[in-house]
Amino acid sequence: MIDYMSATTGLHPLPDWAKEELAELKGHQKQDLLTGDEGGEIVAAYDRARSDVVETQADAGLDLVSEGQLRWDDMLTHVLSVTENVETRGIVRYYDNNNFYREPVVTGELEPTGDVARDVEQAMETTDATVGGVLPGPYSLAELASDEFYGEDRFLEALATFLADEAAELPDMDTVFLLEPSLAVDQPDEPVRVREAIETVADAIDASVLVHTYWGTVSETVYEQLLDASVDGVGFDLVTSRADSLSLVSEYGLTESVLLGVVNGQNTRLEDADDVRHTSREFVDRAAETPEQVYLSPNTELFYLPTNRCEAKLETLARAADTVEVST
Repeated sequence: MIDYMSATTGLHPLPDWAKEELAELKGHQKQDLLTGDEGGEIVAAYDRARSDVVETQADAGLDLVSEGQLRWDDMLTHVLSVTENVETRGIVRYYDNNNFYREPVVTGELEPTGDVARDVEQAMETTDATVGGVLPGPYSLAELASDEFYGEDRFLEALATFLADEAAELPDMDTVFLLEPSLAVDQPDEPVRVREAIETVADAIDASVLVHTYWGTVSETVYEQLLDASVDGVGFDLVTSRADSLSLVSEYGLTESVLLGVVNGQNTRLEDADDVRHTSREFVDRAAETPEQVYLSPNTELFYLPTNRCEAKLETLARAADTVEVST
């Protein structure tokens, strides 16, 4: 029997009260990124907001909650932005959408900070729900950041080692998602090298590791490398690339675990739980091999959404996972 679970994969919208309070505490200076050494009042506000977000996910019925990444100024590069020997410079478009981020530029040796681990630990202290971890994948981070220290031949490997060190500091947990949208958006020229970088991070984690790809479908060559990698699962964006994803898995099968992005993290329209269940079942049924565990999630991070729409989509995911379990 396939085990269906509901989950989220990263950055959530701040609660409305937190937006106002943090704007006052930070003096409305949106351009000032968090550096990891915020004052006590700011830290306390983020801690309370994180508790709210975790509670919201648990109340919605999610099987696996995230800490919400509320301190992340963008979806993927925060882990670099709070690190020494990294400068944040000009504003860059985030993939092909209307969001932007400040480009992190590596100017010296990267050393782990434990920043992500501390936020996850704080979330675990506030809930009895199962908390999962979220980190950027090394390839996507290399595509989004710039390097003035390592050189082109070493940058990807350096980021993988850095992320592995950050991952090793995570508390004990069952599941960690590595977010790798660039695998679908910017197909790598050296997929074997990318697989090795992902394995460097995954091998540092004593948990089930799933590589989530979105905003498209990876190429057959990349997917073959992911199937051979020492990871437990791969994620698919069934919102933006359902047909291509179905074609890929019908030929190559699925990993032991799989993450399905089945609600739209960038659109306020609410999905129907029955439609989500049908999409998920169709995908699994058409795969050449059947997985043991399926996570139903948004296709992207949810921070684009108003908080009420975010909460409604979480409830849809939970109902869909429960429904598909009953009907399997």
